[in-house]
Parts: sequence; structure tokens; C-alpha cells
Amino acid sequence: MHVKELFDLTGKTAIVTGGGRGLGETIAVGFAEAGANVVVCSRKVEACEEVAEKLRSLGVQALALKCDVANREDVQNVVDQTIEKFGRIDILVNNSGATWGAPAEEMPLEAWEKVMNVNVTGTFLMSQAAGKHMIKQKSGKIINIASVAGLGGSDPKVMDALGYNTSKGAVITFTKDLAVKWGRHNINVNAIAPGVFPTKISRVLIEKGKDYFLEKTPLGRFGTDDDMKGVALFLASNASNFVTGDVIVVDGGTNA
Repeated sequence: MHVKELFDLTGKTAIVTGGGRGLGETIAVGFAEAGANVVVCSRKVEACEEVAEKLRSLGVQALALKCDVANREDVQNVVDQTIEKFGRIDILVNNSGATWGAPAEEMPLEAWEKVMNVNVTGTFLMSQAAGKHMIKQKSGKIINIASVAGLGGSDPKVMDALGYNTSKGAVITFTKDLAVKWGRHNINVNAIAPGVFPTKISRVLIEKGKDYFLEKTPLGRFGTDDDMKGVALFLASNASNFVTGDVIVVDGGTNA
């Protein structure tokens, strides 16, 4: 296969949760640029509609749907509508995420549960619902958006979010175990662990610790859209057909 074919997503169908902004929007645009039809979903369907319009302008089909990934009915609706419109699901990106900053000793239970429900349970529900169709197809690519926060502890002076770190660590283990479980179905399950990218969810983090993070990053900068597009495309395409159960860290060398 020619190298350009390895990265070509023409005719593929992708679902990107949390696709109405931030890294989800970036990944959705990258997939569309590579030729994929894309379903973007989040709790704010208006933002997804704007992204879907942008994707259509790139010459692909796009669908915008409302979805709380922690709600089983919402998740099933997204999968059902995707199958109804496109007939298959080739790629799933579990990008929807939540965070909550508070000292561990003062973390409200409802905050902990919200973060775990979105980041962990949501990833499970979407993977399970889409995975049933991938198993029938005997092919599929699942990409879970984890975080470098899931690789270890964080200095509470700049990031005091025990629930978020815990949830992303769980996503990493979920990725590895599901890859082992579903490898026999020809389904690849991988994760991306981004460092600091300027998005809405990281705005407060950057405001508090900009100098700290830049000093700890060998490349001396934050991540950009292009830094995320290429990695996501690799994991979604035939170029990564022999890669599963892996976590690609995209952090400018912070964890080197």
C-alpha cells in the first residue's frame, strides 16, 4: 500500500465525542481533511452544528448530535443515527471530558462522581455501543483521549484535580485491557495522552502555571492543532494497523 493510502480515510466513518470544541474539533477537522465522514457530538449540540458545517465545507458528510456520554440512551442514539446514516462505524474517538479542581481532602463527592462518570463511564459506554458494530464488521479503531495527568501525580500548586488524574489513569488501563479483549475482532484500541494544549478545559491550568509548564517542556511550547491532528490520524488510519494497547504521549517531552 502506498504511504498516502495508509493515511487516507476516504469512505470511513468516525464518531468524535466532545467534538464541538477544543481537541475534539481539531481531531474531527483532521479526519475530514483525510476524507472521513464525521459525527460530532456533545452536550452542546449548537457548537457541534458549527463544527459540522466546517466539516461539510471540506467536502465530506457530517452529522451533529446532542449527547451526554454518561447517559446510556444518548450514547445509543448517537450510535443508532450513525449507523442509519452511514451504515458503519470505523473510528471512535472518546474525547469528551470533565475536570474539577479542589484539594483532595475537600473534593466534593458529586464532583468526583461527575468527573468519573464522564471520563471513565462515558468512555466505556461509547466503546461498548460502537464496539458491537465494529465486532460485526470485524474491524475498527478506538482512540481514547487520556492525559499526561493519568501517568502520575501532579504538583497541587499548579494542578489540584485528583479526580481528573485518577480518571485518566483509568482510561489508560481501560485502553490496554480492551485492546487485549478485542484484538481477536481486529479492533485496535489506543490512547493519546496530551500534555498542555490551550483549550477551554485547560485555560485555568495555563493561567496558574504557564511558566511552570513551559520550563518543564523540553520543546518550550504548548501543543497546537497540528500536533494533535497527525497523531490522531495515525491511530485512525491503516498506518497503525499493527498498533494496539498503546498510549502515545504528546507533550513536547515533558515526560521524557
